[in-house]
Amino acid sequence: MNENHFGDDVADTYDADDSDEFDPVVIESIVSFLADLAPNGSALELGVGTGRIAVPLHERGLDVEGIDLSTSMVERMRRKSGGSELRVVIGDFATTSMDRTYDLVFLVFNTIMNLTSQEEQVACFANAATHLRPGGRFVVEVMMPDLRRLPPGEVFRPFKVQADALGLDEYDVANQGLISHHYRVHDHKTEVHSIPFRYVWPSELDLMATMAGMALRDRWSGWTREPFTSESVKHVSVWEKLDQY
Repeated sequence: MNENHFGDDVADTYDADDSDEFDPVVIESIVSFLADLAPNGSALELGVGTGRIAVPLHERGLDVEGIDLSTSMVERMRRKSGGSELRVVIGDFATTSMDRTYDLVFLVFNTIMNLTSQEEQVACFANAATHLRPGGRFVVEVMMPDLRRLPPGEVFRPFKVQADALGLDEYDVANQGLISHHYRVHDHKTEVHSIPFRYVWPSELDLMATMAGMALRDRWSGWTREPFTSESVKHVSVWEKLDQY
């Protein structure tokens, strides 16, 4: 099973993140995008966490369920209005079964990278396909590796530099590895979290999808369907489960 790096220390402050991903306007665009892909109203989130997306999607009237490895994160979701109404199974989302199918399976905010081996990521795509009805969609939002800005011999790229917070990504290019280091000053104490990831390229994800019986239908650089280009810092990709699988 994949290691859980989202205990109480992370869960307690997760929703206080000041990044754009927690902006209500951004959340609304994500929810609208996903709701359009669930015509019969059923959706499964892999790595549901604190319900940042699942809860407002449920408020839209969708039948939303989730899988997550962290009981701490899910407990925070349960405290939110409507959060206790969602069925969530605690487990590894690469292998855990919900024993049903959905219109939509989705995995957002770089969560595919929490699976730190290619084997686990391949298993995740297979598990997503198992949970989709024919014609159902699998959506992944994930960053593009920032390797073009990494000078030869350097391994660190800052992604947040503030008076009370610092974020650094540490790359292991040979192994597609990335450790995200977070430093935050809170109540005159320095909090430190380091989380390992495996970054992955769009073409590699497309191959995983093909192996799982899915085909790419759309790829955008954001939730409002901006074109995906060589300058995009992330992508939102949509694969469809083929009828013969």
